[in-house]
Amino acid sequence: MSDGLRCMWMRGGTSKGGYFLAADLPEDAKARDRVLLGVMGSPDPRQIDGMGGADPLTSKVAVVRPSQRPGIDVDYLFLQVFVDRAVVSDAQNCGNILAGVGPFAIERGLVAPQGDETPVTIYMENTAQVAVARVATPAGKVRYEGEARIDGVPGTASPVPIEFRDTAGSTCGALFPSGRVMDVIDGIEATLIDNGMPCVVMRASDLGIAGDETPEALEADDALRARLESLRLAAGPLMNLGDVAQSSVPKMTMVSAPRAGGAISTRTFIPHRCHKTIGVLGAVSVATACLTPGAVAHDLAVLPDGEAQALSVEHPTGEMTVLGHVEDGVVTRAEVLRTARKLMDGTVYLVIHRN
Repeated sequence: MSDGLRCMWMRGGTSKGGYFLAADLPEDAKARDRVLLGVMGSPDPRQIDGMGGADPLTSKVAVVRPSQRPGIDVDYLFLQVFVDRAVVSDAQNCGNILAGVGPFAIERGLVAPQGDETPVTIYMENTAQVAVARVATPAGKVRYEGEARIDGVPGTASPVPIEFRDTAGSTCGALFPSGRVMDVIDGIEATLIDNGMPCVVMRASDLGIAGDETPEALEADDALRARLESLRLAAGPLMNLGDVAQSSVPKMTMVSAPRAGGAISTRTFIPHRCHKTIGVLGAVSVATACLTPGAVAHDLAVLPDGEAQALSVEHPTGEMTVLGHVEDGVVTRAEVLRTARKLMDGTVYLVIHRN
């Protein structure tokens, strides 16, 4: 049994996980990962001996440190702790957990409050991107209560608007890493895109589904899951990701015409479970495909007019709005609204199992 680690458990957007100062974790990555597996209780489908919630969306970690980079407040490393495998991955970013980084940095004294609202400039180590989160700080303290509502989270909370900068090709090296806005993989038209999150965007109808099924129904479709994994493995090299058999990217998003007044309807595998909502940066990538002539999703999307276009990306439990700024036909930046809430601040204890 360890003596415990200081941590804060937070809901960030529609995800939940542990937030750690980098100084409170081992410097060696392998030692750090063993600790985090012990914290979450992985590998175990129930994560019964740890803090994980038996779901990829609740088995996440943010590692935060003061930044030495000019103009940056903090560096943020996202780690996905697998539920039923002894794997900790830094292969992707997480825009939901990102929503808690600003509040956490202020709570830990890494960023000083600045009046009623404090901007926190965050360098995302996974993808070398920069985001600016605006955190409500009346009376010099983080405020979590508010009237902002996001689908996938009950009730309301204080808004955390997040602006993303320089996201195109952050993981794959280019917005369209294959060099094309549309590819054909095993007979399926797909747009391979990375605007903050590597995604394979396909029409739901081409996969034999309507696109409005529940996540549970899609997960129970063994033939669909096998087809998606075959397509994902083929897409990996085309996206400069290599062999993705053990990777959590790319995400597989099936799109269809909107049903609830939005811009596009989505169902996303992340990559082997169907997301109950959609990831923040995944939504940014899908919205970018919607705004790109010739890409899958563009032909199905209902698009507003103007250079600043608010796209409502529908998902199984509601929608996520992405404000895309378009200049000369190119999406130059994107902004989303998230919320966060502090759940626990204290010490977590763990057992590190040695086989």
